[in-house]
Amino acid sequence: MNFFEAIGANRPLICAACAWTLAQVLKFFLYSFIEKTVSWRRLWGSGGMPSSHTAFTLALAVSIGLSEGFQTPAFAIAFALMGVVIYDAMGVRYETGKQGAVLNQILNELFVQGKPLTDERLKELVGHSPVEVLGGALTGIIVILIFYM
Repeated sequence: MNFFEAIGANRPLICAACAWTLAQVLKFFLYSFIEKTVSWRRLWGSGGMPSSHTAFTLALAVSIGLSEGFQTPAFAIAFALMGVVIYDAMGVRYETGKQGAVLNQILNELFVQGKPLTDERLKELVGHSPVEVLGGALTGIIVILIFYM
């Protein structure tokens, strides 16, 4: 079996990739509907509803558990990775996004006062709220159910 056949036969990896893809597509359509504008960046960008990071790592961990067993070291590693990714998404990256929003507000106020420093906008959608993480978890679960039912 060559490399590409092996990747294509790796059910947990394919399941996780499908969960990420579904989350990104949902994110694009939800953003377009709510903001009433199309942003192609939402197909690839981080942040927003649902969390594709959560969907990916949850689908990977549960898929490994279902295929290899929940008592295996492979599941333990995937579960630990999922925990770190979700913690980072809701913690560090979420706070970074809030800071980006405040800095962008400061820059806007400086431009209004005629003291421009830069016109570069900082990225505000880098992390996830708990609701967005829950949305990613539900997306991952849906993909797992489709793959394993």
